[in-house]
Amino acid sequence: MRIFVAGASGMIGTRLVPLLVKAGHEVAGMTRSSAKEQALRALGATPVVCDVYDVPALQAAVAAYAPDAVVHQLTDLPDAVAQIAERAEANNRIRREGTANLVAAARAAGARRLLAQSVAWQLPVAGAAAVEALERAVLSAGGVVLRYGRFYGPGTYYDGSLPPRPRIHVGEAARRTVAALEAPSGVIAVTDDRPAADAR
Repeated sequence: MRIFVAGASGMIGTRLVPLLVKAGHEVAGMTRSSAKEQALRALGATPVVCDVYDVPALQAAVAAYAPDAVVHQLTDLPDAVAQIAERAEANNRIRREGTANLVAAARAAGARRLLAQSVAWQLPVAGAAAVEALERAVLSAGGVVLRYGRFYGPGTYYDGSLPPRPRIHVGEAARRTVAALEAPSGVIAVTDDRPAADAR
């Protein structure tokens, strides 16, 4: 399968791309930073430098790759958890506008599968509305919404500790994303329901 991963250089993307390649898929990894091209090549992806808000460029990039599936892992989050509130609107925008642009590009390119990152917990009013817009756009296109729990594990906000539930180890989240490639349209909860003592 040819898979276009938007947000390939992010928290899930850097773990997802090598798993997809190992499974025998051809992968294009989209990032808005040209500085990340080499890292994406090292993961086995064909790098695509593109901003999701540049609609003509995005549509051209997705169409040129002619993917069977588009995987939406785009976020606009800060490096520190303490800064999430002040960056909330940027992340809300990517959920609303970025998702709409990517869904339109996937449709125009004839992609038969669409998966998108969402969250499994309730956000404040503006965030909840942005999540609702994302999920509605993806489901209306016949796609799959992946409601991830809060990530923990190396390189996450919770490296060495457990976040509140719902949660999921970031590596397990990537593995379950691969498994969802053939899932029917709908919502999938990607969370870790094991007792805290068993979570590693």
